[in-house]
Amino acid sequence: MRTAEPRPAASARATMTAVDPARWPDVARPPKASFARTALTTAVLRRALARLPLRVRFADGSWLGKGGPVLEIHDAEAFHGRIGGQGTIGFGESYMAGEWDAPDLVAALTVLAGNADRLVPAPLKRLRAMWAPRRPSSQRNTPDGARDNISRHYDLSNDLFALFLDDTLSYSSALFRGFPASWDLLAAAQHRKIDRLLDLAGIEEGTRVLEIGTGWGELAIRAAARGARVTSITLSGEQRDLALRRIAAAGLTDRVSVELRDYREARGTYDTVVSVEMVEAVGMEFWPEYFRALDARLAPGGRAVVQAITMPHERMLATRDTFTWIQKYVFPGGLLPSVEAVAATVVDHTRLRVARREALGAHYAETLRLWRERFAGRADEVGALGFDETFRRMWTFYLAYSEAGFRSGYLDVQQYLFTKETRTR
Repeated sequence: MRTAEPRPAASARATMTAVDPARWPDVARPPKASFARTALTTAVLRRALARLPLRVRFADGSWLGKGGPVLEIHDAEAFHGRIGGQGTIGFGESYMAGEWDAPDLVAALTVLAGNADRLVPAPLKRLRAMWAPRRPSSQRNTPDGARDNISRHYDLSNDLFALFLDDTLSYSSALFRGFPASWDLLAAAQHRKIDRLLDLAGIEEGTRVLEIGTGWGELAIRAAARGARVTSITLSGEQRDLALRRIAAAGLTDRVSVELRDYREARGTYDTVVSVEMVEAVGMEFWPEYFRALDARLAPGGRAVVQAITMPHERMLATRDTFTWIQKYVFPGGLLPSVEAVAATVVDHTRLRVARREALGAHYAETLRLWRERFAGRADEVGALGFDETFRRMWTFYLAYSEAGFRSGYLDVQQYLFTKETRTR
């Protein structure tokens, strides 16, 4: 449907600070798509948007869609041109540039995520390899590449993460008693999640624990408080420094060591291995090495507990070689596995078996909502740390994009318990 309605009084683009071309070159100066490609993109997008439960408003007062959350396109030419040239990267960069906005960003993105398979016609999907940007080899998660990829996200600033995370500094899905949740319940929900993982792993007095992916140390602290001896490894120097200070403040330095080390460099044998939302940063090429590392470090009869974000298997296969907005700007080198991919990798490459799996996607959507609202409420403090408006729009889009993925069911998060077979392979 396309008709006219009163033009919005003001656009987000009109009030935005200019994009710094030195810091954000592709946002300030978008790659040029050919006229034919832009024209095709425009036709495909408008046809798709017209059929969705959205209300898409253009700067000239016209609109498309069947009604629902509002998506406001302030610069249609730039919007279509970016998507024509860079696909989903262009869609995200267009938001960063202020060329489109949404009063309820999560609601609009949830509609798009829930209809992702309908946005591109089947004949064009088969030509994905011809138009979708390919993942750069520089983002391969080799030992050196993984250090660089991790640093680009987790070494941004401990102070930045502290502005929107709760006092536990847990950067993974919480576990709530019910919905909706409030901010004052988040720390308890994070402890509930951690305690469930520790219970699954059977962690108690004297348990030898290897944690792959330290974060800011909360899981290691709670494991050590049970009497366990914890070796935690991370590739983030910023996280390690703060985790060590927090461990010392808890009086647990004698029970926890934190090492700057790749999972492939871990040594020793442990009663349990715990890894929370770290496999997403490993990359498909190295999933066998990751799960073999869990197997190698785990004593016979031991337990490994992994919390992992997952995506549908067919979607994973279709996008595994594609360079996405989130890989370019937020998690370089990242790829979400599917439940099927995890199961196949474990069977084919390890002596582990899946003893339990539970999905918690609704809990992640709620966690992300609380983070996003906290981040938005502290925008001035984010700016005071030196992060400009383009960064703040990028981070807002990342949090909303992720929340929408879980609300639509496009994404999920799993808690796995693996046990180790004692027989030889």
